[in-house]
Amino acid sequence: MNTTMKPMPVVTPPPQGLLRAWLQALATIVRDKGVLLLLIGAPVLYGFFYPWFYADEVLTRVPVAVVDMNRTSLSRQITRFADADPRIEVRMVTGSEREAQEALWRGEIEGYALIPTHLKRNVVRGENAVVSIEANGAYALLNKAVQYGFAEAVGTVSAGVEIRKLQASGQSAQQARASRAPVQLQMVALFNPTEGYGSFVVPAVALLILQQTLLMGAAMLTGTWVESGQHRASATTWLGRLLALCTLGWASGLFYFGWIFVLHDYPRGGNPLGALALLACYIPAIAAMGALLGLWVGNRERALQVLLWTTLPIAFVAGFSWPVEALPEPLQWLRWLLPSTSGVQASLRLNQLGAPLAAALPYLCALVVLGATSTAGVIRLGRRADALAG
Repeated sequence: MNTTMKPMPVVTPPPQGLLRAWLQALATIVRDKGVLLLLIGAPVLYGFFYPWFYADEVLTRVPVAVVDMNRTSLSRQITRFADADPRIEVRMVTGSEREAQEALWRGEIEGYALIPTHLKRNVVRGENAVVSIEANGAYALLNKAVQYGFAEAVGTVSAGVEIRKLQASGQSAQQARASRAPVQLQMVALFNPTEGYGSFVVPAVALLILQQTLLMGAAMLTGTWVESGQHRASATTWLGRLLALCTLGWASGLFYFGWIFVLHDYPRGGNPLGALALLACYIPAIAAMGALLGLWVGNRERALQVLLWTTLPIAFVAGFSWPVEALPEPLQWLRWLLPSTSGVQASLRLNQLGAPLAAALPYLCALVVLGATSTAGVIRLGRRADALAG
């Protein structure tokens, strides 16, 4: 007996209004656990746990050693000042550099200062005196803390020695201090007061989190519609679907800008209208691009597989963690096809630098162009599929 397998009938959704399409798309998202996890669960989890790794902001009390080969009051003073510095903590004082190196290799310390044998004699004679600092260069933040900590300690002791020499030559204490530092230097971090790593990286990465979660969720959902034939729809239906994706994206954006940044006290430029304008342009560009990728890939799982590996390259070309000038010239142009490139640059200006909306207008215009182009592509592909089915 011969049996013929008939293809499953493809149901084309009937024309519907914008509000009905929006509500139906929201209902579909709620029923789809995978998409719901990407659009709501992932941004919330990232918002709580990602900043937690940078909660300390600045490294303090990094364990170090002092190799004191001088054994004088001057070397002991350097050791005391180093231990008093908030960046480092002196765990070991030894006369053997080999012992300090072994402790560094074992991970017990992150660096050490080598005080040479004739340090005090050279200082008294007015000759050059060098204190060498060795640190673990494999970790940039630890290396910076060790270098800065010892540099501050040695610099403070050196300043005291110079002032005493000037006083011995007949100057008063006030004159000696003025001669030592005729121009007072005061350094103030304008846009990152704590000089913390979290305040630098999290506000920019938040834009990447919003993009990648919404991009993957939109592509997965559109892939599901393609598999079931529901991508054959009118322009109004697609606009309602994109609006539903934007609704959840805007909610995630307000969650980050309105609460996470405030909760962790990240630098904010005090421009809430600018932040709202950024979200109004940024989220639709991502939603439309995700839907366009879903239509192109045409498969739910494949859309996720294609997008999963893109997060790290996108972070590098965004222009905040890697110098743009160091990128190959083709990438310097192609990166503007990603919403995160314009979004990160606009966010840094509006939320961190306190710039007016006009300073971010070119980036917002780029997002509008991306969103409009992607939306036109989605509607065009949907209409073409509908016409072919008809």
